[in-house]
Amino acid sequence: MKEKETRVQPTDITVRPMEETDVYAASRLEEETFSMPWHENDFLEMISAEYAHYFVAEDKDGVSGIIGLRELSGEGEITNVAVDQSKRRSGIGRALVKRVLDECDALNIGDVTLEVRVSNEAAIALYEGFGFKSEGIRPHFYEKPDEDALILWRRKQRC
Repeated sequence: MKEKETRVQPTDITVRPMEETDVYAASRLEEETFSMPWHENDFLEMISAEYAHYFVAEDKDGVSGIIGLRELSGEGEITNVAVDQSKRRSGIGRALVKRVLDECDALNIGDVTLEVRVSNEAAIALYEGFGFKSEGIRPHFYEKPDEDALILWRRKQRC
């Protein structure tokens, strides 16, 4: 199935599938955002995996955000959400999450989960805006600094 691009206004970005030529930029965003970042080879492995769907947000300056989705037994796991520090709160994160949730619908993926630092209030608010709800804590999940992860789920309606 050919994956579609998603155009979003007013930030004038394109969200599209990650390509091999994007992995350098993706790894730079990871380094800027996370204390234990993924590297180029990690992204190369994921974009070639059948169960993984990775996307970039691109604007006039190049890659400004990334997000990953892994499909596991009919459920989805959102990974690697990162937005260029200078472009946060501009709608890029929202566009990335929307694109992944649209992909879940297209792939008939039911429930979707993710982890986020308990201190990351902006990200938590973003995810809650898409219907994610807290279902637990993973103690000491993150390192550098040590911090708990909030486990969020977006459950499909059951009949």
